[in-house]
Amino acid sequence: MANRANELLTKQGYKLVQGEVGNATYEKGDRTMRILFGAFVKYNKIQVLATAGTESSSKLVVDRKTSGMSGGLIGMNQVKKEMESLSQLMASI
Repeated sequence: MANRANELLTKQGYKLVQGEVGNATYEKGDRTMRILFGAFVKYNKIQVLATAGTESSSKLVVDRKTSGMSGGLIGMNQVKKEMESLSQLMASI
């Protein structure tokens, strides 16, 4: 499941910046440019944690690690919409 999540995130443009598959932080966009130009530049940072349970159950947690505040209200809405999109994408795993 963790490998599948990694594949899906990579296809969406995310880069693994810290950790390893199954317990990793991913980024999409440029943080510095987001601070300089606000909502005109997209930036998102998430953490993915996969835990193995029994054969019939596993758990995948996708948590946002940026609020979007550097992009103002528009940036916050961008992050919210991206998390909704990722939620739907991860539901297909």
